[in-house]
Amino acid sequence: MTGGVSGFDIFWLIFIIMMFQPMLRQKFLEAARQRMIRKLEQKRNSRVILLVHRQETMSLLGFPIMRFIDINDSEQVIRAIHMTDPDVPIDIILHTPGGVVLASLQIAKALKRHKAKTTAFVPHYAMSGGTLIALAADEIVMDEHAVLGPVDPQIGQFPAASLVKVRQTKPIDKIDDETLILADVAEKALNQMEYNLEELLNGRFPKEKVKELAKLLSQGRWTHDYPITFDEAKALGLPVSKNMPEEIYELMNLFPQPMRQQPSVEFAPAPRRIPPRGNNH
Repeated sequence: MTGGVSGFDIFWLIFIIMMFQPMLRQKFLEAARQRMIRKLEQKRNSRVILLVHRQETMSLLGFPIMRFIDINDSEQVIRAIHMTDPDVPIDIILHTPGGVVLASLQIAKALKRHKAKTTAFVPHYAMSGGTLIALAADEIVMDEHAVLGPVDPQIGQFPAASLVKVRQTKPIDKIDDETLILADVAEKALNQMEYNLEELLNGRFPKEKVKELAKLLSQGRWTHDYPITFDEAKALGLPVSKNMPEEIYELMNLFPQPMRQQPSVEFAPAPRRIPPRGNNH
């Protein structure tokens, strides 16, 4: 028997390290996020909740996973709200393309019922269900380049408003049964969303403004991916501001996209400042 480490042993050691690297990296990121959350909570004397949907390499083999608002999210956010004293403000950080309407509504209604001030932070985008949640907050803090989106219902792959329009504009004998059924469901979905929006906005705006905003955002005036910018949100009368804490951007850096062979964006990760005049160095 001979001692020492063979090339075969080294190969397996490297293989095992590479296999577990994504999981270890994920654990380090989670620990860093928890430290940053505690730092932000101490600074703002609030409960900080993250609802971030971004691709991450979460499995052993490093495959990216796409995420959106689902029932598990609503369970976790509502649990965090229940664990927060009524007099403690809640800061919810939203970075999401949207998701299941039921889950989004559950989060939004729980947020609205919280006694202390609630603030939704949108560093990049909070579309569809994300906007629904943001509308339940007392204040929406947006990056100047961030966007919200309409909350009009989607029935399968079709906008609900478009299905209703087909039924209204096309002779009924020219419409197949499946489309008629979808149009009926779509009409109910539109009415339900408008009602739920009015419920979320009541008490924050005059009655006429509540009805105007609920109809505008829920009834398909725009395409579902239409970007509502900060300026447009302000013009609509939404309670938006630009007072984004620097810690929120630092938190978002702890949700990296999976690495590609060739990154699509690169820059030197340091601030660039204009040097003082007269400085020749």
